[in-house]
Amino acid sequence: MSVAKRSPLLSWTVIAPVVGLAVLGLTWGRESGAALVVVAAIALIATVLAAVHHAEVVAHRVGEPYGSLVLAVAVTVIEVALILTVMASGGHDADTLARDTVFAAVMITTNGIVGIALLVGALKYGTTLFNPEGSGAALATVATLATLGLVLPTFTTSASGPEYSTSQLMFAALASIVLYGLFVFTQTMRHRDFFLPVTEAGVITEEEHADPPSGRTALLSLAMLLVALVGVVGLAKVESPAIKAGVDAAGFPASSVGVAIALLVLLPESIAAIRAASRERIQTSINLGYGSAMASIGLTIPAIAVASFWMDGPLLLGLGSTQIVLLFLTIVVSVLTVVPGRATRMQGGVHLVLLAAYLFLAINP
Repeated sequence: MSVAKRSPLLSWTVIAPVVGLAVLGLTWGRESGAALVVVAAIALIATVLAAVHHAEVVAHRVGEPYGSLVLAVAVTVIEVALILTVMASGGHDADTLARDTVFAAVMITTNGIVGIALLVGALKYGTTLFNPEGSGAALATVATLATLGLVLPTFTTSASGPEYSTSQLMFAALASIVLYGLFVFTQTMRHRDFFLPVTEAGVITEEEHADPPSGRTALLSLAMLLVALVGVVGLAKVESPAIKAGVDAAGFPASSVGVAIALLVLLPESIAAIRAASRERIQTSINLGYGSAMASIGLTIPAIAVASFWMDGPLLLGLGSTQIVLLFLTIVVSVLTVVPGRATRMQGGVHLVLLAAYLFLAINP
């Protein structure tokens, strides 16, 4: 007996973004009670998961390493929109929200996404393999962008406090865009083979586990990805007062809001990286992790820098001493991880301990 094939329009991954937009319409600009906050939170999580699915469909259609860029750009759009909307609403943490969110994204991607991918891959396959040339280039770009965007403002003297002067900010923004563009060119065109998955059998140029989706399916997923991104941004804006109220009620520092935003927007990347690691595609997981870190700094900070001209208050980007130490240790450990081109569960555990230290110190400085 044949079973009728369900229409893709009835899939939960299509329904969830539409429902998310409906919930957004019901809650936008209104005083939300506890019940509506819970409903919006559930809709937000479902919409994020749907965005993961659609981004992966598009990524599978275009192939690696282009596919990794799809999620990275999607996450950056969400992150920039969230930062700008929360900063526009004001509050005691508005001046440092961009810094806190971007730094949280860097720590979560370089230690969390990479660490859990290495651990998952090592537990399943023993030793994880990846290309040290591509991974090293990505790490070098992340380290340079992080230093330009988050470390140097602490030590410059043209402006008071941990911030750039206008000319310094424009230079850092332009340099970040150029460096990110150069890396994307290297990853997708000039040295594409450096960023393809590696196994004991060799470099994987094409996925063999499933046929790529049709053009029609990919276009539908692309459209629903855009719908999902709109829903995620809007629902996160609705949820931001509840997040900030929860942070204040718990007695956590204001920087915890940035951590919460980063954890939310990086959920798609994290899920995709874990799935890739479980299929022995560690290079794809590393592409996702470092690519998200680069996009978070190289695209978010320039966007925030331009927007700062129309927003009140200073833009404080410089990290504190504790954060700089954690960033420096992360870079050193990451170099030792990527140089050999292979890693075990030990390296994954070290990165996850670094992430745990960052999260603990973020709520208990």
